[in-house]
Amino acid sequence: MPKKKSGARKKAEKQRDRQRLIRAQAGERQLTDYPCNFTMECDKCQRRQKNRGFCYFCQSLQKLPVCAQCGKTKCMAKTGDCMVKHTGINATGMAMVGAICDFCEVFICHSRKCLTTHPCECPLQDVVCISCKRGVWNQGGRIFKCSFCNEYLCEDDQFEHQASCQYLESESYKCVSCNRIGQYSCLRCKACYCEDHVRRKGVKYVKNQAIPCPKCGQETKETKDLSVSVRRYDYGRQEYDDDTGYDGVADTSYYGQYGLGLHDEEADNNSDEIEDDTAAPFSNMSLDNTYSYEDHINDFATDD
Repeated sequence: MPKKKSGARKKAEKQRDRQRLIRAQAGERQLTDYPCNFTMECDKCQRRQKNRGFCYFCQSLQKLPVCAQCGKTKCMAKTGDCMVKHTGINATGMAMVGAICDFCEVFICHSRKCLTTHPCECPLQDVVCISCKRGVWNQGGRIFKCSFCNEYLCEDDQFEHQASCQYLESESYKCVSCNRIGQYSCLRCKACYCEDHVRRKGVKYVKNQAIPCPKCGQETKETKDLSVSVRRYDYGRQEYDDDTGYDGVADTSYYGQYGLGLHDEEADNNSDEIEDDTAAPFSNMSLDNTYSYEDHINDFATDD
């Protein structure tokens, strides 16, 4: 019979499994869960914004800054990791601040661990919104990630972008490499792949895990699980209205005023020329007098 596990061994195995789970979840942490991306309300102007050392709108200093790494507002000095010693005193406000991050504009506490780890691991490094091309320093809202293309979005464009992100650059759902229906879609590349072309040669894939895109490496999803649309074109002659400044589809009919792309006097002259051309073939024809139905009845009555 196998040897019975002791209580200490069971506890050690549980702790080992827990540490493994924590390390696995560290890479899957949401961008909104980081303290440097928390929501902050200014003490002076009462405006909600991303967590910052200074207010984005009025540039005022906050009374209780939040650490960009650990998220604390008060240092209790229990671990002895503080770069500035304050024995028996709880440090708050600027007494707790040790530096400010150049990427996220958030104060970092004077803990040795936070000062050495956050500048290299800041999740907002080189963040640029995919829609408006603004970074952290150019807008006051928080930063998000698109649920489909996994690109960075500012707070102003997150809903509008995600509502129109599920589309393909092609005109059909066929694979970009062959003529078969694409079973897997990459919403970052806006392309579909079949079962053969989504897998690259010489690459081993883990079973029951999402297949990465062969072009950008992002995880692909099955096309049937997505609500994607394809590209469509609206054909027609374009016109420009000087009064309203609106670009619309012009009337391309034969008698249309803007059918030839002309306006005002030119369009009127062109329409007169068209009428003259259409009336010319019938001008030289000699037609007899036409009679109505009543005239024929009267003629028969007089003959009788």
